Amino acid sequence: MKARAVHLTSVHYPFDTRIFHRECKSLALAGYDVTLIAPHADGDMEMNGVKLRAVSPPKNRRERMTRTIWSVYRAAVQEDADIYHFHDPELLPVGVLLKAHGKKVIYDVHEDYKGTMDGKQWLPTALHKPAAVGVSASENILSCVCDRIIAATPTIAANFPARRTRLVQNFPWLHELVSPDATPYEEREAIGAYVGWLGDHSGIDSMRRAFEIVAEKMPAKLLIGGKVQPGALANFQKSGHHHVMEYLGFLSRPQVAALIASARIGLVTVLPSGNSINAQPTKLFEYMSGGLPVIASDFPVYRKFVEDAQCGLLADPHDPSAIAEAVLWLLRHPSEAAEMGRNGRKAVVERFNWELEAKTLVSTYDELMAT
Repeated sequence: MKARAVHLTSVHYPFDTRIFHRECKSLALAGYDVTLIAPHADGDMEMNGVKLRAVSPPKNRRERMTRTIWSVYRAAVQEDADIYHFHDPELLPVGVLLKAHGKKVIYDVHEDYKGTMDGKQWLPTALHKPAAVGVSASENILSCVCDRIIAATPTIAANFPARRTRLVQNFPWLHELVSPDATPYEEREAIGAYVGWLGDHSGIDSMRRAFEIVAEKMPAKLLIGGKVQPGALANFQKSGHHHVMEYLGFLSRPQVAALIASARIGLVTVLPSGNSINAQPTKLFEYMSGGLPVIASDFPVYRKFVEDAQCGLLADPHDPSAIAEAVLWLLRHPSEAAEMGRNGRKAVVERFNWELEAKTLVSTYDELMAT
């Protein structure tokens, strides 16, 4: 009989890239019976060997923190699984309760959550630091009951006891974002691509202004895909209709692959925040996996990946002129840019791919099932 694993989220989109497309699919392929409990308006379903058990999506944050969390917990208990794997710090109390039921529990830490507090628009500025302290303290205390901590980056892993922590980085599948009918690189239009969450720290305004500068010298366009964070919606809409920038909406994984296959540059010029400076942006590795040269914010962590792989250029994310200069250089030197794209792809094939990370994930589950 297959061991049963249940993933829990009260926050994320059911088909979240890390949760569904990487972790749940990998565990199903490894022979686990996998169910994901998540808010989903369209009800239960099954896809790629993963069962989705839906709870009603919350109407607001207060409802999410009360009714949704309780619904997730009740559904989790009903599943009576061997391993429970949850993805949101607000579900830590649920993890404690499941542990009290004698279950094996994994806390998957996607971000340095205390560092995200300065980006919460709904939270008064004066409360950012106290909230960060509170989040950190509750995470450290409640996570002690978890059998394993899975961390998305080495920086996050360092916050938890090494004995119980496993590093599973958010790298792309080797072939997911490689389009077989991609336009040859040097024949592509002068398109820059940005894919990801669209919020105040995404650097959209700097990218837009950079492409305005570029457009004065040569035809070029910035295509953006992703979900706009609610607090940033008004600001994004003010700049969202522009001759050098087009918003494509939320993109499926095949649509992301198609965008990467048509673009000349992948941009990761996010603004500094408590969380972004030390993060490993998923989009950086996704661009690399598709063979795109990148322009990334000149942060130490980003610099290390870009310079080691020789896969792109760095720029000050606050400086549209610096971003524009990097864009123009890549557009005017297509052979060198194509070589950077190949270098990035090579680095993903050798080191930065999900196939390698999935081995750690599956071995973590196998460890728990053996105890």
